[in-house]
Amino acid sequence: MSQLGAFDFTIIGCYLAAVLVIGVLAGRRVGSFEEYAVAGRSYSSFVVFATLSASFIGGGFTMGNAEKVFTLGIVNVAALWGFSLKEILVAKIIAPRIGAFPDAISVGDVMERDCGRVGKIITGVFSVLLCAGILGAQIAGMGYMFNLFLGFPLWGGVLMGMGIIIAYDTIGGMRAIVATDIMQFLMLAVGIPVCLFMGIRAVGGMDAMRAALPPGHFALFGAITPVQFLSLFLTFLLGETLVPPYVRRLFISRDITRIERGTLWSGIFSIPFFAFTGGIGLVALAMEPGLDPNLSMPYIIQSVLPEGLRALVIASLISVVMSSADSFLNSASIALVNDIINPLRGVPLASRTGLRWARVTTLATGSVAVVFALKIRSLLDILIYAYNFWSPIILVPLAAVLMGFRITKAAFFAGAASGIGGVILWNRLLGAPGGFDGLLIGVFTNLAVFSVVSSLKRRR
Repeated sequence: MSQLGAFDFTIIGCYLAAVLVIGVLAGRRVGSFEEYAVAGRSYSSFVVFATLSASFIGGGFTMGNAEKVFTLGIVNVAALWGFSLKEILVAKIIAPRIGAFPDAISVGDVMERDCGRVGKIITGVFSVLLCAGILGAQIAGMGYMFNLFLGFPLWGGVLMGMGIIIAYDTIGGMRAIVATDIMQFLMLAVGIPVCLFMGIRAVGGMDAMRAALPPGHFALFGAITPVQFLSLFLTFLLGETLVPPYVRRLFISRDITRIERGTLWSGIFSIPFFAFTGGIGLVALAMEPGLDPNLSMPYIIQSVLPEGLRALVIASLISVVMSSADSFLNSASIALVNDIINPLRGVPLASRTGLRWARVTTLATGSVAVVFALKIRSLLDILIYAYNFWSPIILVPLAAVLMGFRITKAAFFAGAASGIGGVILWNRLLGAPGGFDGLLIGVFTNLAVFSVVSSLKRRR
């Protein structure tokens, strides 16, 4: 599908080189494991806003959203607003209380307070599984983009994208990620709306686009039932709630007001952004109804944008994936070292040794992600699948701890076991009746068992 000219290739090449250079320069002086994990804990509200937004807006929320809106209609945008609501709730409920964990660098550190070493290790294991799965989705998205826009083979695009990310992530950790996130956020915040505006103009305006689309694409529930919509909305509300990269963004400033404000801005920003990426799917359907839905966004970029501007939008789309991928890669390596290796050793690694371990595990985790990436078909579907490694198991006790409640090990283990059991029973044995996803059953089961056990312990 690549139709780029030499000028486009030059712009994209310069952009990728700039990302690599900025990341390496920003992180070249990192000298300790804590600095690698949370940088200097002194970032502003805008930096929190930019790095958090860049982290969660990945391939699934851009190309994946365009694909689903092409197929289902605007109902998918409304479902994604569950994620926006989640981010706003975190800003108002969780962020103001994050000062209770001034020295935390990982989710495992939070859980260790009440659940001890075993709880920290379990949290670390599922942190690694979740981050590796979502990282795989982002890297796959980058591989598809290199293939579609630049003509690279899929495996070549995956390796190139991963190589750039590993280079600056390995060297600089969170400092490198924040520096590149700011650049990538500015690119995506401009590039995606420009792409939608140019696409609508190419179709002939909003009225012409509506006339060319099936009426059901503008219906409240589109091609899905109200129960399926509720399931999808709650999945996005709960699926990525308090996942490691987002929780760790709450640790990069000691000023609680900055954390709260930046997180709130991020949630508000996502509302129109999801509408923009979904709108690109509608434009693609209006222009080419027989198009492969997975090609919705690439098709619009190739078809309606002039040379030069097309390269900038492609670069912004690459930014979307890179900024999400580097965060999940870094969080996986931090969880592996801080939440699994250190507690298993009994004596934590020295700061410099921990830094070396973190850099080594970054490479190992990236290799696992490549395996995920080469097997992925739908970016949004793999996100939902990866959520099963987190929300039914860790979300309930983690939210309780962050909100200031004291929890018991018994409640943690009982809730986690029931959450896993609920997912398996509902999805595998019952076949997800009514279109209600097992992830939600797992979360609600965990919540019920966790609450009962906690109540019994308090009475005793």
